[in-house]
Amino acid sequence: MPLTTAIILGASGSVGQALLDAVVHSGRFGPVILLARRPGAAGPGVGAQAGVVEHLVPDMQPQALEKAVVDALAGCDGPAVGFSVLGVGAGTAALTIDQHRAVDVELNAAFARGLKRSTAVQHLVFMSAVGADPQARTTGSGAAGLPRYARVKGEAEQAVKAQGPQVVSILRPSVIIGSRHTGGLIAGALALMAPVLPSRLRPIRTTEIAAAMVALALRPPASSAVYHHAEMRGLVAA
Repeated sequence: MPLTTAIILGASGSVGQALLDAVVHSGRFGPVILLARRPGAAGPGVGAQAGVVEHLVPDMQPQALEKAVVDALAGCDGPAVGFSVLGVGAGTAALTIDQHRAVDVELNAAFARGLKRSTAVQHLVFMSAVGADPQARTTGSGAAGLPRYARVKGEAEQAVKAQGPQVVSILRPSVIIGSRHTGGLIAGALALMAPVLPSRLRPIRTTEIAAAMVALALRPPASSAVYHHAEMRGLVAA
């Protein structure tokens, strides 16, 4: 069975590291291309022996990123899939909405355009967030879980679907356990409360998100769809 080329944006984050580990250890992908601003996105213990290639984009701006995607996939002559777990993380409260959009919307849109231009990739697996809504209010704090945050995430979803490859699978996790942005006490409390929380709001582990993303990449759906907690857990179980 031929290996699938994987190209990943956001591999240096908590979910990104879990995703990279899942991709490498599945044995089903190669090469694994990481788009990063500086060396070391693969983290310790992962390197060329695992088929991981870092493609550096020092000027991480939309035009440069889009071109880097096309260049990185230029030699791809087999199946390929794109993954994006890029997002600001816990720092959104300190940003203006335009600063938040510059990363979550504009860079993800550029990545999606590059995938489409390359013609090698027909499927993008994209991590968003629960509650994403392009019609949410733009006022107030941009902290995670509040309307302005949901607005930016919703705009990012719209952008990658409109500008990216034919199929976009969107994952919408709630609180992420194992993320460096989720404190241990909060994670523990939410884990205890999980049985009484609505399904979509239940916490999920970085490793579970990663496993769901790999499952989608290996069994690509025929059309774009959104996956919440229950659907992600179902993908992992399958």
